[in-house]
Amino acid sequence: MAAPALPPLTITDALVEAAGRSPAWPFEEARKIVARLAREGNPSRTVLFETGYGPSGLPHIGTFGEVARTAMVRTAFRLLTRDAVPTRLVSFSDDMDGLRKVPDNVPNQDMVRRYLNKPLTAIPDPFGEHQSFGHHNNARLRAFLDRFGFDYEFASATDYYKAGRFDDVLLRMLAAYDEVMAIMLPSLREERQQSYSPFLPISPVSGDVLQVPILERNVAAGTIVFRDPANDALTEVPVTGGHVKAQWKADWALRWTALGVDYEMSGKDLIDSVRLSGQICRALGGTPPEGFSYELFLDENGQKISKSKGNGLTIEEWLSYASPESLSLFMFHKPKAAKRLTFDVIPRAVDDYFGFLAGYERDADDPARRLGNPAWHIHAGSPPKIDQPISFAMLLNLAAASNAHQKDVLWGFILRHVAGVTPTTHPKLDELAGYAVRYYQDFVEPTKSFRAPDEVERDALAALDRKLGELPPDADPEAIQSAVLDVARINPRYQDTTRTGPAGGPGVSAAWFGALYQILLGTERGPRFGSFVAIFGIPETRALIRRALAGELAGAA
Repeated sequence: MAAPALPPLTITDALVEAAGRSPAWPFEEARKIVARLAREGNPSRTVLFETGYGPSGLPHIGTFGEVARTAMVRTAFRLLTRDAVPTRLVSFSDDMDGLRKVPDNVPNQDMVRRYLNKPLTAIPDPFGEHQSFGHHNNARLRAFLDRFGFDYEFASATDYYKAGRFDDVLLRMLAAYDEVMAIMLPSLREERQQSYSPFLPISPVSGDVLQVPILERNVAAGTIVFRDPANDALTEVPVTGGHVKAQWKADWALRWTALGVDYEMSGKDLIDSVRLSGQICRALGGTPPEGFSYELFLDENGQKISKSKGNGLTIEEWLSYASPESLSLFMFHKPKAAKRLTFDVIPRAVDDYFGFLAGYERDADDPARRLGNPAWHIHAGSPPKIDQPISFAMLLNLAAASNAHQKDVLWGFILRHVAGVTPTTHPKLDELAGYAVRYYQDFVEPTKSFRAPDEVERDALAALDRKLGELPPDADPEAIQSAVLDVARINPRYQDTTRTGPAGGPGVSAAWFGALYQILLGTERGPRFGSFVAIFGIPETRALIRRALAGELAGAA
């Protein structure tokens, strides 16, 4: 599918100069492409960015991440070249590949199992929604990418092979067969060497994608001969017109050569595959694309997330609890570091995103800092101005304190204690409140664990109750925080002798705030306590303290 035109990009001499030296990884990658064009002596031709997807399983966040990161490099390239060089982003689905195993996370597995080795676009959709399993997964991928507003073109291997768009390079591969085999065979186990071929013929009898030796080649006729296991007969088919599918490393090289791909990133586990595909690409007369090897996403057990296993977060799951922008931020950060992709990373990603938006506004006069800010890359050079007066962590603690199951409960606190803020004036905050309630219900509430205060803590909580009672009901967060600290400063348990308080005495240790959150909210951590009390309300906080002292909170856990 063709996406809408790219949005305009703000370009100034200062921004272009800063882009040329920016250490942000998208600019480092984009400079590779600029150098590629310079080597060719053709600086104004269209540059093709590609991402690949194997639809043997449902698309996962890693698939999204590859597109998001590639889009970031594309935006960086547009700025470096003053948007004078045409660019395209193609999301390519290898949907003609044969299904080798049934994914764990699809229904009707017995039915799917009957179609093993068939092309993905020739297997009935186990969900009963689309023309085939391949079409179903492609539709899921496109829906995800559309939701994020990516400018991209979708490409189907089935369509490209059958329409003859690879025919010329397939014939080149047939002519260079021995050279391709010489590249590939040393990388294979001895057993696999016996049956390997860069061509996977499609059986005219069974429709299976076959991994069989090629017995004869006819370069002039453009055909190959193999023994079809479906009827044990010698069978001759053309390598063109969708009668064969290239093995995936050869297929990658075929695509790079036929489409003229300039940039494609891939996971660190594919470094050797990239090297081999690059050699095959050169054997076919092409130039391998510039690339980037990113680290893998891990599940909660430290295992690589997988389409077939369905482990790790799905895109839908992340978007149930947080905004698309927060997911893009997670993808931007440290792409060369392995990261656990679990639910507990979401709150920080949400708050960090709004922190970067605020920083972008503060750095209006510093182009270099703006280009290093993830918000610039997430929003393709045009971050929005959003006033977000309350953090996601704060909303989660409000939900924990009030046991909120509707966002209206959170708005009750917000409207009473934060001036000039309503769901209409702050739609992003309203959205965040909805996310916070869902996250609280699914992840915080089931794990809440209140503990009863010991005698020292009981005295400290009683003192805090009295101290809060001395404050006016509309006390600001700083006044409340000072009161909370004053209670701890005179308590030996919570004195931090490594720091000095305002009056010259010891500072306050983090143990005090840890105790407050464990006893009053049933959680291990939270936002700044004074800010929490200011929004939750002084009377409400004092009532919470009294419930804790009466044993009602720990007794209910």
